[in-house]
Order: sequence, then C-alpha cells, then structure tokens
Amino acid sequence: MIQNARRTSLIHMGYNIRMQKNEKVIIVKDLKKEYKDVQALKGVSFEVHRNEIFGILGPNGAGKTTTLEIIEGLKQQSSGTCNVLGLDNLTQSALIKKRIGVQLQSSEYLNYLNLEELLILFASLYKEKIDPIELLKHVGLEDRGKSVVKSLSGGQKQRFTIATALVHKPEILFLDEPTTGLDPQARREMWDFIKELNKQNITIVMTTHYMEEAEYLCNRVAIMDSGKILKMDSPEGLIASSNRLYKLSFFVEAPMPKDFFNQFKSVENLKEEYPKVTLDLGDIEELPAIVQKLKSSNIEYKFLNLKTAKLEDVYLHLTGHAYSEE
Repeated sequence: MIQNARRTSLIHMGYNIRMQKNEKVIIVKDLKKEYKDVQALKGVSFEVHRNEIFGILGPNGAGKTTTLEIIEGLKQQSSGTCNVLGLDNLTQSALIKKRIGVQLQSSEYLNYLNLEELLILFASLYKEKIDPIELLKHVGLEDRGKSVVKSLSGGQKQRFTIATALVHKPEILFLDEPTTGLDPQARREMWDFIKELNKQNITIVMTTHYMEEAEYLCNRVAIMDSGKILKMDSPEGLIASSNRLYKLSFFVEAPMPKDFFNQFKSVENLKEEYPKVTLDLGDIEELPAIVQKLKSSNIEYKFLNLKTAKLEDVYLHLTGHAYSEE
C-alpha cells in the first residue's frame, strides 16, 4: 500500500497551477475521424474542467483511444475542433505536448537502465532537471531506484509508467486503462494513487474497462459506443436519469398471473423466468404496493432482494448490450 508518508506533494515539485472555477481545459467539438471506409468517430463533443477526473467508458472499437490520441496530438481528426489548454491541436500540437502527460496501456523501456536513470532520460527529453528519488518517493518506489523495470510487479510498473509521464510537471494527465492486468489489491492501490494525483491539481482524463472504477474515481463519465458519445454526466447523474434506479428480484412457488404488474407504472425490464422474477423499479414508493399485492394475491414468494442500479445498468440500457471487462 502506498503510504501517505511516502508521497511527496507535487506543489513542492513545481506544481503551482492557478485554478479557475469551472475552467475548461479541453474543448472537443464535433470530432470526426475516418479511415477509408470506416468512420471511427461520428461527431464527438465534450468538455473537461480543470482538476476533475473525466472518464471515457466503452467497449473495444468504441472510439475511446482514437479520441485520446487526437487530443494528445498523436493523430489528426478528419473534421471538427479540439482545443487543449487554450491551444489548437492541429496548429499548436508541440506546445500541447509540453503541458500534458501520457500514460499508455503498455510501454517498453531500456532494460540496461535502472528506474532513476530512466527518469533522468525522460526528463532530458523535456529539458527538465529532476531529482529521480523525489519523484520515485511520490509513486512509492523510492526503494526500487536501482532496479530495472522488468523486476517490478504489475502495479509497480504502472506506477513507474505514470512517474515517467510526470517528469515535466504536466497540467493534464491521460491514463489509458491504468489498472488493466492488475490484481484486485493492486487495482485498489492504483485507485488511491490516482486520487492522490488529482488532489495535487492535476486534471486526469482516463479510459477504463471497469464499471466500478469509473463509479469510484470519475467526477464525470462519457459513455461511448460505435464512435459516438451516448450520454455524459456524473456516475450518480447517469444512474439517476436512467429511470432504472432499483433492481428487484424474488422467487415464486408457482407462475404469476401475466397481468400482475400492469398497474405499476415504474416497472420495466420485467423478466419472469420461473421460478425467478426480476424487474427494474423506477419509483421505490411502488415497492410496498407490490409486496402488498403479492400477499393479497396469495402468491408465495421468498428471497426478495432490492438493489440500487449501477453504471452497468445504465450502459446496458443505452447500448443494448452488456459491458465486457475483458
């Protein structure tokens, strides 16, 4: 576990960003990207505010990576505009790259250099002078400075990759599925690390394959599918607007009357797969009436279970297919 005592404030490392309330650090408008006969992006628009954690959620092929690569200056859009920190991505890409940090899903390093040497090398590319031990302390790797990357665990490698993206003190950090391949404990530690980075006034834009990760970390989430943003809001806002706030399930001893739920207006997604009944309940106030009708109709039931809807339920509703975390 990364201990607070081992973290060094980025303020002391040169991070002194003037904050403006609701300042927009990324503005993307009607972004489109075409590859011959394939349209990877179909008019993507969104904004990212200073010091928030903004997540992009979607399956492989949704357009997440293409969107990030355009913002990062690695690709150019076919049409639309992209403004990063007040700079145009097509005409001022070099200036943008000096002010952002990028952590890729997988990275290769020179195996004959240790962690300290690698950080000094990365910093030299930006003409920065750093104290590698100080930066390694920030990511909880100060005792591995003389080690090579291949000797690190999965979680340690991810933290070191983020350290290489911090050498030039970026204002925005891009994380591409930062916990893929990590075990549950290492994933939780990475979540704490990302939260700590954000507390130091670093805006974070991340893609993820994990619903729980998006719910826990992100201030706002954009759900993407087939090159489009289907909906965007805070995780709580997305769930609240889905009209599927609760999941109700129970078992019955005999098949129920087909018209049993007709009077309940907030019931949706009803599935009666005897002996189990499941449904979405938009209005919790209808639950007592459902229970009362079960009793008055002499319907024997058991294991009544009520769950709050999750981001995964919203995703299923918007896209029409389940989300794969593979």
